[in-house]
Amino acid sequence: MEVVHTPVLLNECLSFLSPEGEEYENHCLMIDSTMGEGGHSYNFLKKYPSINLVGLDADSMIQQRAKERLSEFSSRVKFYNIWSKDFYSNYPQELEKPSLILFDLGISVFHYEKSGRGFSFRNDEPLDMRLSSSGTSAADLVNDLNEKELADLIYLYGEEKFSRRIAAAIVEKRNGGRIESSSNLAQIIWDCVPSNYRYGNIHPATRTFQALRIAVNGELKNLPLMLHNAFKCLVPGGKMGVITFHSLEDRIVKNYFRNLGKKCVCPPEVAVCRCGGKQCAEILTRKPVVPTKQEIESNSPSRSAKLRVVRKIAEPTEYHLEGVE
Repeated sequence: MEVVHTPVLLNECLSFLSPEGEEYENHCLMIDSTMGEGGHSYNFLKKYPSINLVGLDADSMIQQRAKERLSEFSSRVKFYNIWSKDFYSNYPQELEKPSLILFDLGISVFHYEKSGRGFSFRNDEPLDMRLSSSGTSAADLVNDLNEKELADLIYLYGEEKFSRRIAAAIVEKRNGGRIESSSNLAQIIWDCVPSNYRYGNIHPATRTFQALRIAVNGELKNLPLMLHNAFKCLVPGGKMGVITFHSLEDRIVKNYFRNLGKKCVCPPEVAVCRCGGKQCAEILTRKPVVPTKQEIESNSPSRSAKLRVVRKIAEPTEYHLEGVE
């Protein structure tokens, strides 16, 4: 099987999320919450014989590729075709609690190059961007949102400084018919931005496509509660690592982990502690772990990756979600 995606921060993940303690060295359940083609999973299973692994992915197409890749470990792997948020909100009773959890929040290179769903502005594909077969597509957002809603979405999720200009151009173009392809949308963006913006470090459509993908798949909206529910599933002493790829994701992860590491998360105006007054996690990465120069040179999609890891001390409360955005 041809492997398209290279797992980022692999050595760092293998080190920070290694099984620890005698009981975990003999037997350990790990959940790869965003398995993709199974790159991280393959290397954890190969390096740590004590690990049994559960792989989650909402995309049945890419999960089939992971099943092929991990076939040599078939007795140690279970697959769930499900969104991580749904899995952790209703954790299966038949499973033991995990000692290790990994989230890689990036989109697999497979989706850009092989899925045919319009994730890349370099290809002429249907403007879809859904990781599962249901829900609103990117074409629905592009053609149905009004100009202000579209501009706000592009600015909020893409941090695009020309969001209003891009939204206006999209609305003008769709008056002549629906915008249905990724290359069509990319050309509209290219034509409407200032000429000097077209030749910067990234393609001028990059941030708009990012914003649409995030909105279509609810990536930021679902992230805080998903992290919280996943952390609650960990056994005491278990570790959870999260790889992010842009500042909006990383801020959410950083703020939630920071709350877990505090002894009290009540706001200053609260006279009596309501949250239980206990530290729930040890933060193992005081600063995010970033790729080495060598990794960036060999795998350019890793350049914006950041890894944060915590170890569970105690059960969190709903107060630990306050201010996480």
